Amino acid sequence: MKKLTILAFAAIAMLVSCNKSGDKANTTAEQEVAEQKGQVFTVEADKSTVKWTGYHKGGLNPRYGVIKTDGTVAVENDAVTGGKFNLDLNSLVTDQAAVDPVTSGGKTSADLDAHLKSADFFDVEKFPTSVFEITSVAAFDATKDTSVLEGATNVISGNLTIKDKTVNVTFPAKVTMTAEEVHIESKFTINRQDWGLTYGTEGDAKDWMISQEIDVELNIQAKK
Repeated sequence: MKKLTILAFAAIAMLVSCNKSGDKANTTAEQEVAEQKGQVFTVEADKSTVKWTGYHKGGLNPRYGVIKTDGTVAVENDAVTGGKFNLDLNSLVTDQAAVDPVTSGGKTSADLDAHLKSADFFDVEKFPTSVFEITSVAAFDATKDTSVLEGATNVISGNLTIKDKTVNVTFPAKVTMTAEEVHIESKFTINRQDWGLTYGTEGDAKDWMISQEIDVELNIQAKK
């Protein structure tokens, strides 16, 4: 019976891991930030969000929510040249549907909000803002690039700073624009440990129970 239970758990974990919800982002060292050439659009904070999803080991018990963002996007000759997005970590909110008090020992989504904002993770008292600055934007080439995002148009690279560490992240995106608006969508996965986001000390069992992968979904709306 014990062997069957282990095999069943392994099968579930494999199925979850095969259910790819975001593109795996490529990461490198910090790069030079691109100059914002051309017309600068202002990110609409009330219409733009960064959705995050974290998991327990094996992709189980997803926890998800949103973070508000503002900033700018620059466009020249119908192409994005640069941009900067400020993520307000104090605005982090876990979706109530993601945490069931019945199965979480009475814990609520508000409890998770407080936990994530504490020094255990983002330490918002010291680091209230995370920043993403575009370093390059290239055309999406369907002959060599792949994406879970239908209609991807570009590959965006940028420096993502969380707490006191900056890592360059590259991911596919769908960019649409009019004379008055720019819309950027993307779904990608990052490894939280690239930014030193661990729960407790290295090797702590509490941290081991949490997946290293975090799914990020950008929905950026910018206007003249």
